[in-house]
Amino acid sequence: MHNYYPMAFPILFLLFISLPFSSAKLNINYYKTTCPDFEKIVRENIYTKQSTTPATAPGLLRLFFHDCITDGCDASLLVTSTAYNPHAERDADLNLSLSGDAFDIIVKIKNALELSCPGIVSCSDIIAQATRDLVKMVGGPFYPVRLGRKDSFVSDASRTEKALPTTKMSLDGIIEKFTIKNFTIREMVALTGAHTIGFTHCKEFANRIFNFSKTSEIDPTLHPKLAQGLREVCKNYTHDPTMAAFNDVRSPGKFDNAYFQNVLKGLGLLTTDYILGVDPRTKPIVELYAKDEQVFFEDFAKAMEKVSVFQVKTGKKGEVRSRCDQFNHIPN
Repeated sequence: MHNYYPMAFPILFLLFISLPFSSAKLNINYYKTTCPDFEKIVRENIYTKQSTTPATAPGLLRLFFHDCITDGCDASLLVTSTAYNPHAERDADLNLSLSGDAFDIIVKIKNALELSCPGIVSCSDIIAQATRDLVKMVGGPFYPVRLGRKDSFVSDASRTEKALPTTKMSLDGIIEKFTIKNFTIREMVALTGAHTIGFTHCKEFANRIFNFSKTSEIDPTLHPKLAQGLREVCKNYTHDPTMAAFNDVRSPGKFDNAYFQNVLKGLGLLTTDYILGVDPRTKPIVELYAKDEQVFFEDFAKAMEKVSVFQVKTGKKGEVRSRCDQFNHIPN
C-alpha cells in the first residue's frame, strides 16, 4: 500500500481494551431509522465501482488507514486545500500517491446518500463502511462497523508526517508509530497484511533492484527471479513515476494470506517486508499467518475494527459535511 503499511495490526482480546471513550457512542444500527438504505447504497456503489475498477479496494483500504492513523477516523483526509486552509491533509507528501479511485467512490456514495437522506451520513462513516465492504468483496474477512462518527473541523498536512509509517523507516520506528497509539506489534503485522492486494510504486523499492551496493546490483535478500522481473517493470520509473508492481505477485486481486508466504520466500517488494520476516519480534507472527489464513483473517478483522474507531469524533466534536471535500463553514 505504498500501499505500504497500509495497515497492519491485528487483534484484541475482549473487544478493545483501550478504545477511546467516544467510540462507545457508536453502534452498528446508527442509521436504521434516519437513513435505512445506508448499507444498501454503499454496497451497490462499491460493487459497481470495484467490478469495473479493481484498484478501488486496495486504494480505499490505504486511504482509510492514512485517514484514521492521522488524528482518527474523521475524513480529514478528504478535505481539499483552500485559501483559508492552504495545507490540508490531502496535500501531505505521503498522501499525494493515494488512489483517485478511492476518493471517487466516496464522492459517488456521498452524492447518492445526500439524495436519499440529506445531511445525515458523515463522510467518515462512508469511508469505514465502504472499506469493510470492499475488503469482503475481494475475499477478505467481514467485521462489524460501528457508526456515528462525525467529520473533522480540522485538516492539517503537517500532522500526517508525524503519524504515518514509511517504507524508509527501521522496524523500531514503525513499531513505535503503532505502539504509541496503543496498537500491538501483532496488530501491526496483521494490518500489514493489507499488502496482499494493491500495488507499490517503483520508487519505493528501486533501491533494492538498482545499484543496491558496491558489490551487488540487486538486494541479495530479494528473490532473484522477482528482482529481474521488477527491473524490467521499473526500468523507466525515473521518467514515469506512476510505474508500479503488484504487492502480491501470486494473487494480487484476492485478499488472502499470500503476502505473508511471499515475505518468507523473499518475494516482498519492500525492505520493510523482508524485515518483518526475519526480525524475532515479527517473524513468528508472519510464519503463523503464512500457515493459517483463518488466524490472519481473525486478527485482521479485529485490528480493522480497532482502527475504525480510533480517536473518532462524536456529538459536537465534529459535523456531517455536506460535501466530503470541504468543511460546512469556513474555518476561523
